[in-house]
Amino acid sequence: MDKKLEYVLKRGVTDIIIEEELVRLLESGKKLRLKMGFDPSRPDIHLGHVVGMRKLRQFQELGHQVVLIVGDWTAQIGDPSGASQTRPMLTADEVQANAETYMEQFFRVVDKKKTEIRKQTEWYGDFDLADVVKLTSKFTVAQLLARDDFSSRYTSGKPIAVTELLYPLLQAYDSVVIEAGVEFGGSDQRFNCLMGRELQQIEGQEPQHVFLMPLLVGTDGQQKMSKSLDNYIAIEDPPNEMYGKLMSIPDDVMMDYFELLTDVHDEELTDIKKQMASGANPMIFKKQLAAEIVAQFYSVKESDDSAEHFQKVVQKKEIPDEIPSISLKATPVTSVLLLWNTGMVSSRSEAKRLLQQGAVTYGNVKLSDDDKVFVPRDGEVLRVGKRRFIRTMVSI
Repeated sequence: MDKKLEYVLKRGVTDIIIEEELVRLLESGKKLRLKMGFDPSRPDIHLGHVVGMRKLRQFQELGHQVVLIVGDWTAQIGDPSGASQTRPMLTADEVQANAETYMEQFFRVVDKKKTEIRKQTEWYGDFDLADVVKLTSKFTVAQLLARDDFSSRYTSGKPIAVTELLYPLLQAYDSVVIEAGVEFGGSDQRFNCLMGRELQQIEGQEPQHVFLMPLLVGTDGQQKMSKSLDNYIAIEDPPNEMYGKLMSIPDDVMMDYFELLTDVHDEELTDIKKQMASGANPMIFKKQLAAEIVAQFYSVKESDDSAEHFQKVVQKKEIPDEIPSISLKATPVTSVLLLWNTGMVSSRSEAKRLLQQGAVTYGNVKLSDDDKVFVPRDGEVLRVGKRRFIRTMVSI
């Protein structure tokens, strides 16, 4: 196996099913169809998604074809159990709008010229009850309950909607329709990907290989990156915001970010680990990480500017040279109302949370969550957290 192929198959990979067979296929020169699906229930892509997208790009550079499945049909179903707020029932127009935004971001990493886009409505648009019954007949309830989350919920007596059981089958059928050669997913997608492999064999196709990657831990350092947990870094975040969020991740997950999101050589990563084990300041390397990732989505200059901004605003606690301003009337407000009126929060509950955390200052005064009223001051700076500023311009 040559070094480039070994790098693609070993760096940032949890498991490959079946690795020996996939290696033989790759070394044979056969062009493979690489499947990755997405649920357009939300339009945003964060760095957790980028882990898989980078791997797809690496395979494209080896000459293979990505097939992007747009889950525009299943997204309209939503989550029938009501357990997930991240999968609401959406209209066709909402799904289309989300999909367009998602793909604009997707192709900031993956080569669009080497990507085939397929929408589920191509094959599920005419799916009728007879087709559903035929599909469900391919599998047993016992097979479906083998999935960890279904098994634990069933054992504990928690409800499982019949429609939920259909999702793995629908994802598997996607593989049959596009004749996938390899399906890519996070480590939590093992069961669903294997269902696709099995259904392909039932239908007389060559079974797809399964390529699983680690789940990126979010900025909290504990749970996987997710917008619903507010521990995410969006690829649409402005450079300063992205850099600052990367600098906030715990030291113990930094090497995972290096491995999964950058092209820094393995030898250099080993050296970084040794230096930190010997007492080197982790911030030195975290700045390198932040610079690497910001430069991927913007430019080296914007990355350098973000580093300078971070040093000035966060480390030295200075006010940036250029900050936005907002016009307010000279009428009494509470701290919550000031945050709301300036657009620094999306809800009053968020305002209360930030105030309780001591994350808000106005001028040189830290604001608290109380009902005390005051009049906004002309030219004063409102600061939320370490990176968000706005200047209040008050008219009488």
